[in-house]
Amino acid sequence: MAETLIGEVDALTAPSQGAFPQPDGTTRWCVWAPHHERASLVLWEGDQRRTHVMPRDEDGHFRWQGRAAHGQRYAYLLGDDPREYPDPASRWQPSGVNEPSAVFDPTRFRWSDRGWRGIASDALVIYELHTGTFTREGTFAATIDRLNDLRDLGVTAIELMPVAQFSGTRNWGYDGVHPFAAQNSYGGPEGLQRLVDAAHRAGMAVILDVVYNHLGPEGNYFDQFGGYFTDRYHTPWGRAPNFDGPGSDVLRKLVLDNAAMWIRDFHLDGLRLDAVQTIYDTSALHILAELQEIVQQIAQEQGRRVVVIGETNQNDIRLVAPRAQGGYGLDGIWADDFHHSVHALLTGERDGYYRAFGESEHIAKALRDVFVYDGRYSPFHHRRHGNRAGGTPRDKFVFCVQNHDQIGNRALGDRLTATLSPAQLRLAASLLLLSPATPLLFMGEEYGETRPFPFFCSFSNPDLVAAVRRGRREELASVKFRWRHEPPDPQAEKTFHNARLSWDWNNDPDRAGLRALYKELLWARRAWFAARPSEITRAEILDTGCEAACLWFERGMEQPVQICANLSAREVQIPELAAADRRLLFSSAAHAYGGTGERTTISKLQPFECVAWGAVALQSVPALRR
Repeated sequence: MAETLIGEVDALTAPSQGAFPQPDGTTRWCVWAPHHERASLVLWEGDQRRTHVMPRDEDGHFRWQGRAAHGQRYAYLLGDDPREYPDPASRWQPSGVNEPSAVFDPTRFRWSDRGWRGIASDALVIYELHTGTFTREGTFAATIDRLNDLRDLGVTAIELMPVAQFSGTRNWGYDGVHPFAAQNSYGGPEGLQRLVDAAHRAGMAVILDVVYNHLGPEGNYFDQFGGYFTDRYHTPWGRAPNFDGPGSDVLRKLVLDNAAMWIRDFHLDGLRLDAVQTIYDTSALHILAELQEIVQQIAQEQGRRVVVIGETNQNDIRLVAPRAQGGYGLDGIWADDFHHSVHALLTGERDGYYRAFGESEHIAKALRDVFVYDGRYSPFHHRRHGNRAGGTPRDKFVFCVQNHDQIGNRALGDRLTATLSPAQLRLAASLLLLSPATPLLFMGEEYGETRPFPFFCSFSNPDLVAAVRRGRREELASVKFRWRHEPPDPQAEKTFHNARLSWDWNNDPDRAGLRALYKELLWARRAWFAARPSEITRAEILDTGCEAACLWFERGMEQPVQICANLSAREVQIPELAAADRRLLFSSAAHAYGGTGERTTISKLQPFECVAWGAVALQSVPALRR
């Protein structure tokens, strides 16, 4: 990216930091270290070191340019400190967070995706995965080998949990300390380029989870260089990044450069911004809005679609509202109320934030209005919470029934398969995939994976390991999700290994049936709802004349699809809703999905059954054609 931003974005005086190979065979280095009057660049040639004094400008930037190629190892000396520090803006950490950085030339990779234009937002089906546990090998290369399975399922985009370099080889990724460097144990930056290129060949987009609200605790040397953090705000992980105080231009530029790098140098199709409610910025131009402008500028230059999605628990429509209406203009946000509503109703859990959910009407409202708490009083927050989605297109909201947080933040990291019956799992999947929102699947949920996904890490500092273990227990005690057994040790290799996917569904009828349901409902989304705007859904709880709750909702204006779901454990009679020109399109109780297949009338639903019917012109899903 040029050192002055183009278009409507105000120019920032801060230069880009890092090591940048030049066409003439030299490399240009720049680092911000205003805490120091002197800084030197150390270059390795085998066991030999060459030290170069770096001139300093008045703002505390140190620069040097000289002959160096891709792979050149280097580090910085700061003032009188004898320690050699890796580059905080390093693009490559071949030996880990505490070792020398390496020059990475992104132009060496030969891309094969010249014709790739991305995935339309209303066609996104996102599959969240953790590279380290997605396969037995835990690498970008091994992930490539599974892309055909995901394409066959109907996935259109994979979302990688954070890959920024973290300490050790086992981590969720939210403890990254080198935000520009792809994890070495996963395959490093070139491995990530190969994965993205392969995904594009398979017709799938790649979204990357990025963390701009904190850095990890081990191998984090930002404080040794400059004032990147502020004491004015605090996050759950400590001091907040300085986005709006004196000296904040440097951090803002660093974040903007980071977002731009992932899109430009790695051809990524989107960014998922972690916990944006903990990104504090009172500037007239919020960092999220500025980031979106930069990203979309690059996307336009490259002629492809790129999405920026914010993860949030705020229920705040301003995040996706256009800039002209006072919003930040993001392409999407997570909307957790749907998950909480489905989870609380089907599991019966009422701990933590689930205390505000559990009624059948909550599911109906989430389908109809996106946010259950859209300015209403929340028993969990003890105040009014959220605002209204209004007519905002529903594909701007990401729904799920499982994700890494909702599983991993449980004491045992147990999935819904540990709690729900096969019929309930099919019901949850049906509600998700027939909703108008953008669906997000968590790896393995499509076949009912039973292996857990607890929190895990591999820090080297014994005091930090002890603190993590203690903090984990305190966090679980405060949330009070139900657990009967000792939580797994987050530092133990066994905890990590047990989280690896089994990739086994052919030998279990329930698993095979659930995967068939996911596959065929994803087919139905394309066949029934493709090329339509993500319309607002009518949804209500029907009067069944008994205690059983029956949800009804409808999608579409011309040739609408009607869906009815029995949310209870008892068989229920419902009013005859199908007209003569309509037919059954789908039943979650079909034999092909592991159900009983018994059906005599559309007005009688089995426990936890979901059915859909529509105009004769619409095709039923493949299971009902067999």
